[in-house]
Amino acid sequence: MSDVEEAVTRAHHDEWARVVASLTRRFGDLDIAEEAAAEAFATAVERWPADGVPPNPGAWLTTTAVRKAIDRIRRENKRDDKHKEAQMVYDNTPPEPVGAIDDDRLRLIFTCCHPALAMEARVALTLRMVGGLTVPEIARAFLVRETTLEQRITRAKAKIKAARIPYRMPAAEDLPARVSGVLAVLYLVFNEGYLATGPDTDPVRHDLTAEAIRLTRLIRALLPEDGEVAGLLALMLLTEARRTARVSASGELVTLDEQDRGAWDKALIAEGHRLVRERLAAAGVAPGRYQILAAINAVHTSARDIRDTDWSQVVALYDQLVHLDSSPIVALNRAIAVAELDGPEVALAAVDRLEDKLAGYHAYHATRADLLRRLGQSQQSRAAYDKAINLAGNSAQIANLTRRRDQLR
Repeated sequence: MSDVEEAVTRAHHDEWARVVASLTRRFGDLDIAEEAAAEAFATAVERWPADGVPPNPGAWLTTTAVRKAIDRIRRENKRDDKHKEAQMVYDNTPPEPVGAIDDDRLRLIFTCCHPALAMEARVALTLRMVGGLTVPEIARAFLVRETTLEQRITRAKAKIKAARIPYRMPAAEDLPARVSGVLAVLYLVFNEGYLATGPDTDPVRHDLTAEAIRLTRLIRALLPEDGEVAGLLALMLLTEARRTARVSASGELVTLDEQDRGAWDKALIAEGHRLVRERLAAAGVAPGRYQILAAINAVHTSARDIRDTDWSQVVALYDQLVHLDSSPIVALNRAIAVAELDGPEVALAAVDRLEDKLAGYHAYHATRADLLRRLGQSQQSRAAYDKAINLAGNSAQIANLTRRRDQLR
């Protein structure tokens, strides 16, 4: 890439959300903000090679986008009132104080993740408006047609306008619940990249995990005192650190007990551990769900070998997590840790109690299969592996489960 191309790419990475958020605040319309921002970046691609990269790319892009937005509004005759036109041209909104929590980008994120929108709409809108991903990129990531994804985004914008969802920070009493909703969107994006659910896509999608981490870093910068934001970022970093070891050269998923720990990203692990330690040092503040999950991952990534894992600490952390999240998935993961501490027979009894809730979940049957194998019950283990294979979401999972099944006597 040329220096100018790199500058445009870097500006898109760093400034897209800021430009879109600034235009949304000024014009109150997500469509205008998105299209004007896209036009501004297209103009940069045309002009920067000849004119040179401006000293302040973000300011240049915002100014250009504002002009594009005003031109569009005038063309469409949406502002006949002279006073409103003057407001467009001369923005009298006072600048926000440096470091204010009421950041344009944060308002944009809360708007895109509003609970009035369906979760799939929140994800698509956040990736488009905040992340700057194109419609084809998002459609490929979630295995939907581009037309379907486009309609999803269009309907979400229309609902925001029709329901008059405000472009503003939530009230103080609503903020914790609304932040948790934002984190749920980002965690969903990360999980789809961490282990893709579709059968015809890469099992690990670095583009999605990287974007989820980038957006979570943005939230962390805007809400530095929020423990759950720090916890989610730590969880993502400690999980992402293992990415290169999670799929073998033959395309098989490699489980934690078989991974080459020397291939883990030491820098990401160090950063994740630092965040976990910071949260543990926060006196008098009870950890939330993401902080506990991050602490569990910190225990795993602290062990040089699977045999060095402090399973008693892992189980103790899962005991804390159960009080916050009593879902059957948490219970299943706790049982996996119990198997290492108290043996497979105790764990199997706990897993079997989850059958009515997890019968359609491949990991439930895969866990049963592994426990039955360890107990020497090969025939029952094979049947459980078969069920897991039928329910598995992608080829890497299927390859791993098939190998484990075929190793049974």
